Formats: sequence, C-alpha cells, structure tokens
Amino acid sequence: MQDGYYDLPPGKLANVVTYLEMRQPPALATPTTSEYAIRRVEHPDLDWYRGLYRRIGEPWLWFSRIRMADEELRAVLEDPAIDVYVLSHQGEDHGLLEFDRRNMPDIEITFFGVTQEMIGKGAGRALLAYCLPLAWEHHPQRVWLHTCTSDHPSALAFYQKMGFVPYKRALEVADDPRLNGEMPRNAAPHVPIL
Repeated sequence: MQDGYYDLPPGKLANVVTYLEMRQPPALATPTTSEYAIRRVEHPDLDWYRGLYRRIGEPWLWFSRIRMADEELRAVLEDPAIDVYVLSHQGEDHGLLEFDRRNMPDIEITFFGVTQEMIGKGAGRALLAYCLPLAWEHHPQRVWLHTCTSDHPSALAFYQKMGFVPYKRALEVADDPRLNGEMPRNAAPHVPIL
C-alpha cells in the first residue's frame, strides 16, 4: 500500500486496528476483595448475550456478533473452546470477556469490555486480572487481542499497562451498522455518519 489518503465510499467505516500479544503469564496482583463478581457463563442465552454485547459495544460500534444469525452465534458460544466470563456489580451484568481457544496454542480475547457506567472504576482491570490467569492455565504460546480507533481512547494504553505488547496494525473497512438499522443512529457519536 502506498502512503497517502484514500477515499471511502459513503456508508463505510475505516479503523486502524492494533494487535497486541502476551507471551508469558502476567505478574498481576489479583485483588483479594472486590466489589465486582465475576462468573463463567457456560451456555449463554442469545438474547441475554446480545443485550450485554450491545450495552458494552454500541458506544464503540461493535457489530460482528449483531450481524451473526442465531445458529451461527449459538454455534460459537456453545463451542467448548469458547469461554465467556461476565462481570457483575450490585447484581447487574456490566462486563464481558470472551476467550477463543479454537486455534491453540494461541488464545484470542475476542471480546472484552465494560459498560459505560463502569469505565474508570477498575471494573475492566478486575475482569482482565481475574481471567488472564485462567487463560494461562491452558498453557498457550500466547494470549492475543486487538483494539481499534473506534474503541475507547484509553484502550490501547490499558492493554499495554496490563502487559500486552503491540505487534501488528491493519485497516478494517466495514459497512456502518448505524445506516442499516443494526444500531441506533446516535451510537458512537465520536464517529461521524457519512
């Protein structure tokens, strides 16, 4: 690809994606007490899952799971190599972390996030600090994830602080989910609709 600017057709979004990896278990101190409860959900109900996914991801234009047909999403979530963890606060679900172990020896964190009201309150750190050691119990070569320019502005720095190291960048181009009704038009106001 040559340096320069490239026009996108109307209705398309473009993100710079940064891939990060961790090649050895982190030296994280797990808090002995927490105001958050974290649990594994072995057979997620699709409506519950999509509701939480939307609450967490809509501000950042997460759309991949919304576009999946029920059968496709059910097949992913019921796969024994997919681990879904949820963070709750005062009895309400506010965080999601999903591991994908289908491509061992690598484990991908396919989704990770907390609701808007939990950002900046240590919930994300609590969820990741709790779940990372669980991933390393499977003895992967690495644990990896990606973030993009539509995500929270602090996401990249947060992952690096948690021990992940950037190793690759890519451009993602996709249809804007606000234009076809998959998300409300007021989702992710920091990304203009064109």
